Amino acid sequence: MALPRVLVLVLAGGAGGRLELLTEQRAKPAVPFAGVYRLIDFPLSNCQHSQLPDVWVSVQHHPASLSRHLANGRPWDLDRTDGGLLVLPPYQGTDRGGWVSGTANSLWRYSPLIRDFDADALVVLSADAVYKLDYREVVDGHLESGAEVTMVTTEVAADDASRYGIVQVGEGGRVTDYAYKPDEPRTTTATNEVFVFSPGPTLDRLEALTAEHGEEALEDLGTHLLPGQTGDGAARAHPFDGYWRDVGTVDSYWRAHQEFLSADPPLDLDDPRWPVHTRGGRHSAARVLLDSAVDNSLISGGTRVLGDVHGSVLSPGVVVEEGARVVDSVLLPGARVRAGATVTRAVLDSEVVVGQRATVGGDGAVTLVGRGAEVDAGTELPAGARFPDPAAG
Repeated sequence: MALPRVLVLVLAGGAGGRLELLTEQRAKPAVPFAGVYRLIDFPLSNCQHSQLPDVWVSVQHHPASLSRHLANGRPWDLDRTDGGLLVLPPYQGTDRGGWVSGTANSLWRYSPLIRDFDADALVVLSADAVYKLDYREVVDGHLESGAEVTMVTTEVAADDASRYGIVQVGEGGRVTDYAYKPDEPRTTTATNEVFVFSPGPTLDRLEALTAEHGEEALEDLGTHLLPGQTGDGAARAHPFDGYWRDVGTVDSYWRAHQEFLSADPPLDLDDPRWPVHTRGGRHSAARVLLDSAVDNSLISGGTRVLGDVHGSVLSPGVVVEEGARVVDSVLLPGARVRAGATVTRAVLDSEVVVGQRATVGGDGAVTLVGRGAEVDAGTELPAGARFPDPAAG
């Protein structure tokens, strides 16, 4: 029996404003994670291991930063003569052309291409979460159910639930209620931005919504589409109890890195049965030099440590000079902490230079330093600071 024809659409075009300075000069899916990876590596690796070779990536903000990383799909075995990776930028020339205004709007703009592909199932993914999931298993369950949409769900903290689409699930896994980012969530069961749609009925519904509200009013999947499918009894849930972290805010991004510092990290990124692949990923060995001290940290290849590093993540090319101290922080590629400086509870973007004897962060809120910024020698940036200050721009 032939396998069902499946198309994967990765919605990678959002501005990522909640990541603040980290997405000022790069696409959100291109934000580094755990040293050598980018956020988009997780859904693309899941596609590879799920044996789903037809993957389209919708891009919009800072597309060059993402396109360079995608490298024609080779790291995920998507560089194929037939099928494979297709990058979808914004375009003009048809009545569907223009700037994408939300995830449902993106789906509507590409619906003629999706119809031409003639898939049995359409998998729609975001690219700002860290997890491993067999999408093929979700697709199989969706096709057996006869539902119009299957929402992969996970449990989230009660005080964080208002950031997500929140569902109630009844008998047989049917979704009985859907609320998009509600002020007062009725449950803690959230959609984790993995959806499997039946393409024909879903795209027909989008056309009807467009006729009723206008294409700009489609906005996100949770605005009209998912509530309508839920109200018609056409939505089901696929519960997922594995590790899943949305890292779309500075605090959640920082917390997720802290979780990967444990002796038993939540995901084995080098698991030979399900490795996470990335472009390149090979660097010279990390050098932890004489009189330095490193504990409970992730040290990537190509780093050089002469000072003290505790509870931190150092990406490739990071340098911590003699007498410098880095505590509970995330340093992205090429960051340099000069002699005698201290960095505490902070995220330093790529190519940041912290001058000699400067102090960045402290006990309290996470401090964020933007890409390529230079913190002058002797400067003190307090806990929770943003540098450069976005308000000053």
